[in-house]
Amino acid sequence: MLCLSHELANQKFVMQEINTFFFDLDGTLVDSVPDLATALNQTLNDYQLPTYNEQTIRHWVGNGARVLVERGLSGNAKIRHHYTSNEIDAALEKFLFYYRTLDTKSTVLYDGVFATLHALKEQGFTLALITNKPSEFIEPILSSFSIFSLFSLTIGGDSLPEKKPSSLPLVHACEKLGVSPSQCVMVGDSKNDIVAAKAANIKSIGLTYGYNYGESIAKYKPNWVFDDFEEILTLAS
Repeated sequence: MLCLSHELANQKFVMQEINTFFFDLDGTLVDSVPDLATALNQTLNDYQLPTYNEQTIRHWVGNGARVLVERGLSGNAKIRHHYTSNEIDAALEKFLFYYRTLDTKSTVLYDGVFATLHALKEQGFTLALITNKPSEFIEPILSSFSIFSLFSLTIGGDSLPEKKPSSLPLVHACEKLGVSPSQCVMVGDSKNDIVAAKAANIKSIGLTYGYNYGESIAKYKPNWVFDDFEEILTLAS
């Protein structure tokens, strides 16, 4: 008990300076794989290429739409460079077309996300979204779950010259919000989130339930590892 109390006290001390949370989207706030898999398989069908089950595609998500399409064309998480840039561009346009038509109908909000985000906002924390997903999809998805208004800033994978695991989106968010890295925590399910946070000198929370390519998020040594989204409130309260 004393050991646990000491650990909690240390957590509270670390969190004293924190006033801002950065969140990933896919695999962190929402499970979007059902729609992503459908759009990818429709694209692959157009090219008369093999299609893949949802579980396989789940391990390909996390580096943005273009990389997902390249993995689909390769049939593997390791991209095989058999296609020209123009061919990949064309396949990406097909994928984005199909994804738009789905209108995120099979995307779901993870348990505890809605209540936790509202609780953090009510406690005075600033919330920002930093995703590798194309920016055009951010507002429709967040609005469909009535959480878009909670975010002071959203950054997509095409908003800046670099995306996660680059630190640039996180550093840019700090600058736009007028906060220092020491005042922020990055919350995500992927090594890209944790690597970006470390490069930006930002603390991080790794979530175990998302899309981390079949690897344990703990391998990348975030400051905290949580199985459930609502556990974030144990730090913030």
